[in-house]
Amino acid sequence: MGTEGKGEKILATNRKAWQRFEVLETMEAGMALTGAEVKSCKTGQVSLAESHAIFKNNECWLLNCHVAAYPYATSSSGHEPTRTRRLLLNKTEIERWMGKIKAKGLTMVPLEIYANDKGRLKLKLALVKGKTGVDRRENIKKKDIEREWQRKYKIH
Repeated sequence: MGTEGKGEKILATNRKAWQRFEVLETMEAGMALTGAEVKSCKTGQVSLAESHAIFKNNECWLLNCHVAAYPYATSSSGHEPTRTRRLLLNKTEIERWMGKIKAKGLTMVPLEIYANDKGRLKLKLALVKGKTGVDRRENIKKKDIEREWQRKYKIH
């Protein structure tokens, strides 16, 4: 489910998610946003750093996603930057992931927010399992070896 090469523009990424978690599965979700939030997101004023998603009352919600106030919006349309936002998913997708989360103790983490080719904002949501300290160290070693190999055998 990559977003490269389809005319989509990535607006925000959650880099730490790849370091802290092992990504098992991804899905695309829409977001219920106000107009000022959409404009703020499209200008890159959004952060996914400490955000995660939960299921509540058979709906999916995004928590702790920081969307800065849009400077040109009227004061009456202001929003709370870290408010809980509803994610738009199909009922079957919600039920499938709810079952996996309950059975295996997994977590949902947003990986990136992007604008699709129609200009709609989408969230790439991942089903993840936490990495242990040993797993993180192994990943760092692999990256270091890869980097050294690329330096040594760099093609000019």
